Amino acid sequence: MMLSFVSLLSFTLLFIHGGSTQPPFACDSSNPETKNYLFCQTELPITQRARDLVSRLTLDEKISQLVNSAPAIPRLGIPAYEWWSEALHGVSNVGPGVKFDGTIKAATSFPQVILTAASFDPYQWYRIGQAIGREARAMYNAGEANGMTFWAPNINIFRDPRWGRGQETPGEDPFVVGKYAVSYVRGVQGDTFQGGKLHGHLQASACCKHFTAYDLDNWKGTNRFLFDARVTVQDLADTYQPPFEKCVRDGRASGVMCAYNRVNGVPSCADSSLLFKTLRGEWDFKGYVTSDCDAVAIIHNDQGYAKAPEDAVVDVLKAGMDLNCGSYLQNYTKSAVLQKKLPESQVDRALHNLFAVRMRLGLFNGNPVPNPFGNIGMDQICSPEHQILALEAARNGIVLLKNDAKLLPLPKSTMSLAVIGPNANSPQTLIGNYAGPPCKSVTPLQALESYIKNTVYHPGCDTVSCSTGAIDKAVDIAKRADYVVLIMGLDQTEEREALDRVDLFLPGRQQELIVSVAKAAKRPVVLVLLSGGPIDISFAKDDPRIGGIFWAGYPGEGGGNALAEVIFGDHNPGNNLLIPSIANKMLYDQ
Repeated sequence: MMLSFVSLLSFTLLFIHGGSTQPPFACDSSNPETKNYLFCQTELPITQRARDLVSRLTLDEKISQLVNSAPAIPRLGIPAYEWWSEALHGVSNVGPGVKFDGTIKAATSFPQVILTAASFDPYQWYRIGQAIGREARAMYNAGEANGMTFWAPNINIFRDPRWGRGQETPGEDPFVVGKYAVSYVRGVQGDTFQGGKLHGHLQASACCKHFTAYDLDNWKGTNRFLFDARVTVQDLADTYQPPFEKCVRDGRASGVMCAYNRVNGVPSCADSSLLFKTLRGEWDFKGYVTSDCDAVAIIHNDQGYAKAPEDAVVDVLKAGMDLNCGSYLQNYTKSAVLQKKLPESQVDRALHNLFAVRMRLGLFNGNPVPNPFGNIGMDQICSPEHQILALEAARNGIVLLKNDAKLLPLPKSTMSLAVIGPNANSPQTLIGNYAGPPCKSVTPLQALESYIKNTVYHPGCDTVSCSTGAIDKAVDIAKRADYVVLIMGLDQTEEREALDRVDLFLPGRQQELIVSVAKAAKRPVVLVLLSGGPIDISFAKDDPRIGGIFWAGYPGEGGGNALAEVIFGDHNPGNNLLIPSIANKMLYDQ
């Protein structure tokens, strides 16, 4: 019998009892001097408040605020702020803005984006963003985070199926990716599903990235730092830009990240046509623009586009970038100003955008925060509602690719089950990249064992790379079982940021393992693929001994249970692939 949701909660790693410190706020009533500052007058327009604050800063203080780890300015009562936090599919411990080493130990881990998007359900995408935004705000309110600007979603187009970061995206279709961006951003920032009700306040800040035409990390000697995307005007307008336009115009995102790569020779972060003319001009963007981490440094150091470090600073600030993830602007902006290469007004312009976002987050309204999100508490983190949503999203993303002779669903009266494969009992594989510690962890093996007591497991391969293994042992186990489920595919050792793939085949001896087990089993086997990118499984599609095939992405903390549910018929998978069409053709002859 399947484990109930309530019983699974006993495995949940939630935050431990309270007692956290208060989060930092500016304009607090405990500092009576701040009442005289215009930037603390909440009844004034944010543009006026930001202008007043910037006017009070020295040049050194201004420059200190241009980087992701912005220090405090004690004389004005302004606390330190960390701009770099991540929340691709749940609040993450990637980046210094959020830590899970205090009273909060976990956050809800939703499926990796490519699987979530396969549901084609914008309202579900919105609900996931909303849950992530609430957990993010709760962590800040509890004093467990020092920033609320989250650098997600990734809305680059998954055009090349070998790209290691395709897993982070909603797929290859600009319309679907744009729709996802709008839904997710509205949810995170606290807007309604239909939009237009935010009224300036931000639950948390979402940042659409990487602007633009970014779909290569490290492939055959070319890396993302040196890559020059040569894109026609039509392809830029039809393919790469629509998701960003939707993110800004309809989602009203408060952040955009410019990319490492060049576009037609010009570094994205130094392209005034992109950042000023298109983003702020045509699309009316009102938020802040951040660089990807060290993207300013590479303009001089790696690309040679700028002759000197100061020239790189001038290029990005004049183009419309506001924030440097890294230290380059901290190191070279003052010398650029003193050399008369950069007017101080360009620094002021960037700071107006940065402080305006912090004010929209309520961080200059004193403590407690008098906005709609100031009272979101720790009960929102790993809440039963959010965990149910994570399970629902995994269910609704899994794709059935093959069901020959109506093998599926497997009967619950099955006497014995063999579970084979390197991904069958790996909780880390389920959550993909850019993830924090999940609230609970149930692997596919554990979930299948909850259905069939007599379940025997063998990994078959040492790791996903499958360079060595015990195929003979897996075959022996398969021979004795009534049914066999193979859980194969990829993980972050095969595809991830900074690691592209060179082909679409299963790694190492995985195909040999699948074919050998299928040949030996009593009945046709079930094959489950965990991956973010596509895999060529033509051999399995045409093999009558492989009766059922699922693609399950990286399904998050609810993925193990969702897989067991679809295998045994408690949920009917009716979704469609969003990975590039070249692979769709290989995976499933439509």
